[in-house]
Amino acid sequence: MTHETDTVIVGAGPSGLFQVFELGLLDIRAHVVDSLKQVGGQLAELYPDKPIYDIPAYPVVGAQELVDRLMEQIEPFSPSFHLGQMVASLEKQENGRFLLETTAGTRFDTATVVLAAGLGAFQPRRLRARGAEKFEGTNIHYAVRDPDRFTDKKLVILGGGDSALDWTLELHGKAKHITLAHRRDEYRAQPASVSRMKDLAAGEGLREIQGNVRAVFEADGALGGVELIGPDGETSRVEADEVLVFWGLSPNLGPIADWELEIERRQIPVDTEKFQTSVPGIFAVGDINTYPGKKKLILSGFHEAALAAFGVQAHLRPEEKVRVQYTTTSPLMHERLGLNKDQGSE
Repeated sequence: MTHETDTVIVGAGPSGLFQVFELGLLDIRAHVVDSLKQVGGQLAELYPDKPIYDIPAYPVVGAQELVDRLMEQIEPFSPSFHLGQMVASLEKQENGRFLLETTAGTRFDTATVVLAAGLGAFQPRRLRARGAEKFEGTNIHYAVRDPDRFTDKKLVILGGGDSALDWTLELHGKAKHITLAHRRDEYRAQPASVSRMKDLAAGEGLREIQGNVRAVFEADGALGGVELIGPDGETSRVEADEVLVFWGLSPNLGPIADWELEIERRQIPVDTEKFQTSVPGIFAVGDINTYPGKKKLILSGFHEAALAAFGVQAHLRPEEKVRVQYTTTSPLMHERLGLNKDQGSE
């Protein structure tokens, strides 16, 4: 079966979900494809409990809560989701439209494509040390989905970025003991988090150590801990019931790299008027794109999605003048949002 549509959005993270909303306001319906089995992108997959502090009007919002709110916001537009499948191929047809097919055999005949695939078909950078494979999926974790699991446990947390520091601080006092291991003494995390971690490490319950994981060892058939090699070449063993690995994501554009798009350091350059790529009709928003001054923030992705929606509209209906209508006052916007006449909007 081939779905004929105006737009296919590749990626169901925050930028992709908000893209559905912005297109819906312009009366453009979308199909959404994502390689994960649930919406939310890396927020839902890797950091569902992570607090976010830089979303307008939310002093703090949980990552999964933000995804849930976005899903609620796009309900009036009834997008079609195709989850658990990657885009396998894209072919430009003679009429200017695109024929897109997924790994599940789902086909689309679409006028435009919006890439909102984050870092691509991302995977967390995995612990490849000797003995680690046996405990993958049981005692070695790349995301925290159930913080209570780690109560009264001895933990080793690997990494030096925000996720590693955030969970070190979050689990301190809940876990029996935490060892934070990073390959060097400089951290990429927020300075305030690093400062707080060092204060806690001066007391009990938290140890900070530099080194690389050399091996994972067993104790009575269960995970015993990790063996580290320090900057001085000396090895040491750290006991642990659970290991949390926060080494970031390994970006992989996958088949997108073969679409004859201009690519710059595994990112896709776009213009900043409509966020169109080097191929007319293909747009890119969120972490997958690049342009002068680009900042990888969820907030930036929302802005990009709004402008990309107008770019898609101009591509689909070049004869129409693009007019901005406000959701607070426009009866047409209220109708598209499914609001009653006596209701307002955000």
